[in-house]
Amino acid sequence: MQAEKMGQIIRSLRKEKGMTQLQLAEQLGVSDKTISKWERGVGCPDVAWLPQLSELLEVSLSQMLQGDLSPNEISGGNMKKLSYFICPTCGSLSFCTGGSQVSCCGRNLSAKVPQKAPPEAQLSVEHIEDEWYITSTHPMKKEDHISFVAFVTGERLEVIKQYPEWNLQLRIPKKGHGKLVWYSHKLGLQYQML
Repeated sequence: MQAEKMGQIIRSLRKEKGMTQLQLAEQLGVSDKTISKWERGVGCPDVAWLPQLSELLEVSLSQMLQGDLSPNEISGGNMKKLSYFICPTCGSLSFCTGGSQVSCCGRNLSAKVPQKAPPEAQLSVEHIEDEWYITSTHPMKKEDHISFVAFVTGERLEVIKQYPEWNLQLRIPKKGHGKLVWYSHKLGLQYQML
């Protein structure tokens, strides 16, 4: 990466944080002259400084090294265009309505794309009063269980976390039609329309 480009990124992020060169230098344990050199493109930070620098400036190390801090395209926040990120290690869930980079347990995660569930894998849905009553015969074992169920419409996302060894039985308020999305460790991310 060019020193000038790295310097511009450091300067831009530092200013965004409202920090002076001296404040950044003190947090890194270097002189403010060193920060000035980096920002002018006269030199680059040593590789050893990059993890701490990315943490202080709240930017991913890969984005900083790529020199690309361009904003995402505005998607209008339509929940139907939601990206799903599921950590294979700990099972954490992240959702995003725009482009993003998500990491968990030290790994970069890629967005999962929901696949239309075949009839035999679909969740059972009954309309009771003003709610959807949802059940499943899916085995809820530690090695393979449905970890969450979500109801998605154009403007709403409702997520219900599920746990292994508990029967899947839940109620979601019926507020129009939408997409029922769930994640099974073996089947992956599935959906069916309601």
